[in-house]
Amino acid sequence: MELIQINQATKILKGRTVLDHVNLTLEQGGIYGFFGPNGSGKTMLFRAICGLIYLNSGEISVFGKRVGEKQFPDDLGLVIESVGFWNEFTGFENLKFLAAIKGKVTEKDITAVLERVGLDPGDTRIYKKYSLGMKQRLAIAQAVMEQPHLLVLDEPSNALDEDGVRAIHQIIREENQRGCTVLIASHNKSDIDSLCQRKFKMIEGTLQEISSDSRPENGGNST
Repeated sequence: MELIQINQATKILKGRTVLDHVNLTLEQGGIYGFFGPNGSGKTMLFRAICGLIYLNSGEISVFGKRVGEKQFPDDLGLVIESVGFWNEFTGFENLKFLAAIKGKVTEKDITAVLERVGLDPGDTRIYKKYSLGMKQRLAIAQAVMEQPHLLVLDEPSNALDEDGVRAIHQIIREENQRGCTVLIASHNKSDIDSLCQRKFKMIEGTLQEISSDSRPENGGNST
């Protein structure tokens, strides 16, 4: 079953083409990796898939529904750039506020997801006092706590030590095993190589699938 369908997606910002006629079809249930240099378009592509930007041309469908134009994917867990947590509240309090929006998870669930990412649910430190690694763990916690069917993670191992990276990799595998489709953009080669069944390289807004032997497949943008 097709989960994500991208047709000729193009985005231009300040005269620069940041997504250049991107075509891509992703099936439900996979872990898909996207890599490339800074400014290559990875984050912009993820923002487009999540309905956070408007395209200049082309279209993107997720779960069979077009995104963009104030339409967002249903059942989405997301980490892109900085997550908008409240500095003056604890990690538990932040997740409790976010959980109240949909009312899908309990305080017991929040406790469990904090422990799962390696944070102490009883920690009284406010978010402003968190280390960068703790902030990243909390970001992952908010993305997975409602058990979404699509998980979009931009640099999921950012600021994490070796133990943290292993823990997040395990969480990603567990989420995928329960049926979640996962998209990862990363500079960390181990994120891509150890987790992803299909890998895509972005260069100047164009997308190219890389075969298992790390040689580019024939053609331009992936289809």
